[in-house]
Amino acid sequence: MRLHEFILKHIEQILAAWESFARSVDTALPTMDAKGLRNHSEHILRAVAQDMQTPQTERQQIAKSHGQGPVAEGDSPAQTHAMTRFLAGFSMDQMVSEYRALRSSVLRLWLAETPIEDSHDVQDIIRFNEAIDQALVESIARYGATVESTRKTVLGVLGHDLRSPLGAVLMASDMLRKNVSMTDRDRRLAEQINVSVSRANHMVGDLLDLARSNLGAGIPVHPEDTDLSIVCASVIEELRTAFPQAQIVSSVSERVAGRYDPSRIEQVFTNLIGNAVRHGDPLQPIHVTLSQDDDCSVFSVQNRGELIPASVMPHLFNPQARYSSYAATEKGSTAGLGLGLFIASEIVTAHGGQIEVVSTPEEGTVFKVQLPVIP
Repeated sequence: MRLHEFILKHIEQILAAWESFARSVDTALPTMDAKGLRNHSEHILRAVAQDMQTPQTERQQIAKSHGQGPVAEGDSPAQTHAMTRFLAGFSMDQMVSEYRALRSSVLRLWLAETPIEDSHDVQDIIRFNEAIDQALVESIARYGATVESTRKTVLGVLGHDLRSPLGAVLMASDMLRKNVSMTDRDRRLAEQINVSVSRANHMVGDLLDLARSNLGAGIPVHPEDTDLSIVCASVIEELRTAFPQAQIVSSVSERVAGRYDPSRIEQVFTNLIGNAVRHGDPLQPIHVTLSQDDDCSVFSVQNRGELIPASVMPHLFNPQARYSSYAATEKGSTAGLGLGLFIASEIVTAHGGQIEVVSTPEEGTVFKVQLPVIP
């Protein structure tokens, strides 16, 4: 009996083996009923049998082995199976093990009844393995995409929901700081609470911006008539207050005007100058420049100190790469630069500009932002 015929004739026996294995998988959620355990397995088996009966040239077989098989319209049974297994609490490894058990069960049952005698039997095994592999690839891809989408959504919801309690704490600390009856010690504690919550609020804002970018919405900007020299001067003054030991030397043109989102550009300036303060040589000055020509506003920050390694440069504005095995052990000038730089880069890109960096013994570390002047 041909293998595809055997699958269709003995489909109930194969499904019983599938259900038995799925029942043995230990998940954090309650055990499903028979219908849930067999979820889409019959559709997967029928799709496998149909694929085995479909004529296939040698070129098509090679293309399929390279992952370039035909793509069906809509969700395949394997893709839907992956989503339901994710919702049922199966890990990806557990879902993959189902396919391994299915492959083994089908071949074991078929070979027990049909000894291999003809050349087409070998071809049937090859076609069967191809079809199972195709279903497995579809399930893995859909499971991974579902996990990633869920992670991004949770990140956005978490960042959004943290805003309210942090705002309440920030407001309460402001009220405490203005209480004239407080002792000096209590006032210092209120100041510390305010500073810490403000920092946490900034981190939550970064998380929300990251979530928007991950979900494809991008970081929103709302351009308006803006003088960047005022924005830059305000940021420098704030950082000088926060880091009195820092030597920030500024060279800012009297007027750098255009249509920009002032709060977003303030984020860029704060991130770049703040990084220079935190990661540069504290004994060396930090040089901040801002100027404008006919069609471009140019902002740069230069600091001395430990250089950014050349191996890090290609991934400096990529938070996924920055939080890799390198980022887990990095120290010194490059530690913790990932998310702030990613957001700065996204904001600059949203304004139609570009950001670049050089880090050499001759120049030190220089971040340069170019923003088009839009009247």
